[in-house]
Amino acid sequence: MPPKTDSALPPWTFLTNHAHVLLCVWEDADARVRDIAPRVGVTERAVQRILQELEAAGYLQRQRVGRRNRYSVRAELPLRHPLERHERIAVLLSLVAARPRAPGRPAPARRPSRG
Repeated sequence: MPPKTDSALPPWTFLTNHAHVLLCVWEDADARVRDIAPRVGVTERAVQRILQELEAAGYLQRQRVGRRNRYSVRAELPLRHPLERHERIAVLLSLVAARPRAPGRPAPARRPSRG
């Protein structure tokens, strides 16, 4: 049976909104909340809450730059669910990243190599 078209898809996805926000930050540490929200499909307030939760759990580090925040992903940490805990965040993000990290920002040394 062929997969359904976009208009016939159920309202769930394989990744959570937390994973989507983490992915947006991984791809662009300077992304603003207002840029992340429409990409994820949630409100700006929801993105703020998710960023706070990810930071509180240690998956993000926040640095204040002028009036903005810059986030860095602690990609060496394990995924949270017991079924996935054997893999690092970097593996998931590298697998699903739509584009390389922002220009001028080298990938962290802890990011796994392809090969």
